[in-house]
Amino acid sequence: MNLPRANVIDSAKNQSWDGSLPAGDLVGTEVRDYIALLKPRVMSLVVFTGLVGLYLAPGGLHPLIGFIAVLCIAVGAGASGAINMWYDRDIDAVMTRTKNRPIPAGRMTPENALTFGVMLATGSVAVMGLAVNWVAGLLLAATIAFYVFIYTMWLKRRTPQNIVIGGAAGALPPVVGWAAVTGSVDVLPLLLFGLIFMWTPPHFWALALYRAGDYERAGVPMLPVVAGKAETRRQILLYAVLMAGVAMAPWALGLVWHLYGGVALLLSLAFVWLSWGVMRDHSDRAAKRLFGFSILYLFGLFLALVADKFVAGWVL
Repeated sequence: MNLPRANVIDSAKNQSWDGSLPAGDLVGTEVRDYIALLKPRVMSLVVFTGLVGLYLAPGGLHPLIGFIAVLCIAVGAGASGAINMWYDRDIDAVMTRTKNRPIPAGRMTPENALTFGVMLATGSVAVMGLAVNWVAGLLLAATIAFYVFIYTMWLKRRTPQNIVIGGAAGALPPVVGWAAVTGSVDVLPLLLFGLIFMWTPPHFWALALYRAGDYERAGVPMLPVVAGKAETRRQILLYAVLMAGVAMAPWALGLVWHLYGGVALLLSLAFVWLSWGVMRDHSDRAAKRLFGFSILYLFGLFLALVADKFVAGWVL
């Protein structure tokens, strides 16, 4: 399915901010809008998984260098969000969930958002390479480039597999964190990449089930719009089962201790159960429940990895 950008309603292009806010509110409003461009909720998950990857990596890293590495991951994620908002301003303008973002709401020009994003992207990659190492720097560059060019500009408007393939960008931060310490990539960070990669489709499809009207109005070919909600529910359950297997793999391969294995088993069973619930209950409530739990699921697994390494260091 090919939905050219020119055919999507682009009401944001003709909007411009006229500076009519009171002077006392101007600075605060601009700061909030620039922060909004960074997609702080998405950034928090990216930073957390990147930090866990850094923590799990063997060897040591000076605290200052570690802080710089995590900061670069955060800034790189924010840069991706800003460029995404610049490119998707036409879509954002017609979706209820996004129409109040800075560009479609007319509080910021697209040019400012793009400049901001490009500067952050360039700066984060350069600092990561020069201050940490160039393996981590190149991985960070690949993360940003994949999200911007592959997901945002190519896949999102053309295929219902946009989230499946595009999920690779959001799955790379733990690999970047690991590489910041070791200067290389190993099996465990690749398994964490696989975990987030498999988690992304059911997470976003659960959202898309109760936001299908938004995506349809914007011309975004999300799976519920193209294949229908029944097929989306089946795909969610399939990915939940496959994801559970990937989640257990670090324990099964002996790369982590039993604490993680137990937590991963319980959380994965709960995820599969809620996915089965979405199959049986076609209400928005079931989809919202799964979407909310999916966020807790990923945070819980990565917290378990941290606790697992800490406790195993005392016990073993």
